[in-house]
Amino acid sequence: MVDLETEPSSPFIQSPEHRPKSSIIIAEGIPLIDLTPINYKDEIITNPLSIEGLVKEIGKACKEWGFFQVINHKVPLDKRERIEESSRKFFGLSLDEKLKVRRDEINLLGYFEAEHTKNVRDWKEIYDFNVQQPTFIPPSDEQSFQFQWENRWPQNPPEFREACQEYAEEVEKLAYKLMELIAMSLGLVPNRFRDFFIHNTSNIRLNHYPPCPYPHLALGLGRHKDTGVLTVLAQDDVGGLQVKRKSDGEWIQVKPIFNSFIINVGDMIQVWSNDAYESVEHRVMVNSEKDRFSIPFFLKPALYTDVKPLEELTNDRNPPKYSPINWGKFRTARMQSNFAKSNVDNLQIYHFKIS
Repeated sequence: MVDLETEPSSPFIQSPEHRPKSSIIIAEGIPLIDLTPINYKDEIITNPLSIEGLVKEIGKACKEWGFFQVINHKVPLDKRERIEESSRKFFGLSLDEKLKVRRDEINLLGYFEAEHTKNVRDWKEIYDFNVQQPTFIPPSDEQSFQFQWENRWPQNPPEFREACQEYAEEVEKLAYKLMELIAMSLGLVPNRFRDFFIHNTSNIRLNHYPPCPYPHLALGLGRHKDTGVLTVLAQDDVGGLQVKRKSDGEWIQVKPIFNSFIINVGDMIQVWSNDAYESVEHRVMVNSEKDRFSIPFFLKPALYTDVKPLEELTNDRNPPKYSPINWGKFRTARMQSNFAKSNVDNLQIYHFKIS
């Protein structure tokens, strides 16, 4: 990319207060949750109270961390390994080849190498595709016609599209299982959130973080909170994800665990839960020696969804803390801010707080 030391005005350089620290705290406290009770209940005898215990674990993790890891999730390992290999092959192509499927301000799907977070350029390249094929956007009060988003599939590697679609099908199932557990942990019926995803805008992102000569100046992904509902992250063994611990504000590095997924609450769950569960800041460190790859699945509602605190979770003593947020407008505003540096702050859910 560029030499950060010789380009002090480089768009990659973080302000001093946001640069990585030389010492790293490895998180032992990020909850590790075993999903056996819901995934293998027909194959082994389980304690009748195990699902209730699992729900409590999920609720505690969402409240105290906003992050947790899951094992025994039943996403086939071969599907995960296939998309990881396809991702490596794609990012190994020439830049000219990757630019053939580059996204733009109209079609926000495909390859991109110049994304910004908090108005600072990230040290990474990405590829985005939507899970629904194609994603149909139905008419709404503000839009009288239906349109659709089409994924921009590269010709190479030849197995890329199939690997992505097979993996998406499996990880989406996991996301819906987790949403049922989260609903139960809030005292809601398990399928309370399901209707929000009939015309979902969920997507998967392939991330490649190349070695960075000056990892003390830049970040692979700057500090941020995820805008959507829930994130299901597959990361390789290199590591680099850091979570801002709620108890003291320290940046904690999440240690990779083989065949696990890292789960985090997004902004929309924070709004639906009326701040019972908070979306937590996180970022990605880079290193000077190894490439890092990760694959997040972002569960997102339909564009026409107005997200607001759920009636079941509000009352006179706990009134709604947010005015309705139209997901389509919110998502578009946030996506547009990823293209270039801006003089204004990115749109955040706190802009919708009821004072």
